Amino acid sequence: MTAREPVTRHAPGKLFIAGEYAVLEPGHPAILVAVGRGVAVTVSATTGADVVVESDLHPAATRLRRRDGELAGIGADDAHRAQESLGQVTSAIEVVDQLLAERGRRMPPIRVSITSHLHRDGTKLGLGSSGAVTVATVAAVAAYCGLDLSQYARYRLAMLAAARRDPGGSGGDLAAGVWGGWIAYRAPDRTAVLDLAQRHGIEESMRVPWPGFGLRRLPTPRGLALEVGWTGQPVSSATLTGRLGTGRWWGSTAQQRFAARSDTCVLAAIRALERGDDGQLLQQIRTARRLLADLDDQLRLGIFTTRLTALCDAAEAAGGAAKPSGAGGGDCGIALLDATATREISQLRREWAAAGVLPLSTHLQPTNRSAA
Repeated sequence: MTAREPVTRHAPGKLFIAGEYAVLEPGHPAILVAVGRGVAVTVSATTGADVVVESDLHPAATRLRRRDGELAGIGADDAHRAQESLGQVTSAIEVVDQLLAERGRRMPPIRVSITSHLHRDGTKLGLGSSGAVTVATVAAVAAYCGLDLSQYARYRLAMLAAARRDPGGSGGDLAAGVWGGWIAYRAPDRTAVLDLAQRHGIEESMRVPWPGFGLRRLPTPRGLALEVGWTGQPVSSATLTGRLGTGRWWGSTAQQRFAARSDTCVLAAIRALERGDDGQLLQQIRTARRLLADLDDQLRLGIFTTRLTALCDAAEAAGGAAKPSGAGGGDCGIALLDATATREISQLRREWAAAGVLPLSTHLQPTNRSAA
């Protein structure tokens, strides 16, 4: 059998503009934007194992073999990496493998090589590296195996792979990784989606509507510059969002009130983007910050750190609007300012640096309008 040519696929990282925490519940909207930094995954032929995974974040390759439809490490170190640091990758490969099996095909032995630009000296930047690697792995493995997938199909496979590992994640990073650009996103009901795939298979689950899911492309603000600051403090989003379940938050009156206020803010921000109303968009970013601050005060989640607060205050002093991006507790914050205010933007970056916040040089990823 002739060896296939290697296939490389890329997926960008993401930033939350508004709608964090509320988007965890199916059907509630959020706004995200894809960033120019991302992950590259190359798939090629291999021997000696069903799957070999290489990553620039790990010194050793991980060897895997297929066992009852799942991938298991050949040695103890392989098994540990497969379950922990490479869990998203193995889950993505397994989902594509299952789809191939349902179509009467078998995945050949493959080598999966990963290069990430969403880390700094091995530390994640808080730009959605898990989502990006899941999307890029699904796309590269599927393409190598001859599957022609639409954007919706790539998203759904990535969502199934991610939800198998953590059904609590919204999947917003996956949507940003697939579609690029600015998007309005509503998360599907992950429990229902996993149940659908379990009962009817991957193929059928990709054909039917997913409850709660929604996506639409948004225009890029023309008169505003998006500045990104990294606190240097990595945090697990799952850890912060998981704290919401320690009390009786989900389904409570307080949770419903927060979700309703978030929805109002996000929908107003979407209208501002579509109308090109920069002033109104800035106002909604300020509202989104207050909503997160109120949530933090109420539940003591640790969303706002000293550096994130300094990041936001400096942007406000420069005439812009700012907030944490994502779960908070560290990672990144965003600021929107008048794009022509070059002096204020330069001053903002200096103030961030003085406060221990690293201004990230990252352009935005254009919208991906390809069907495949």
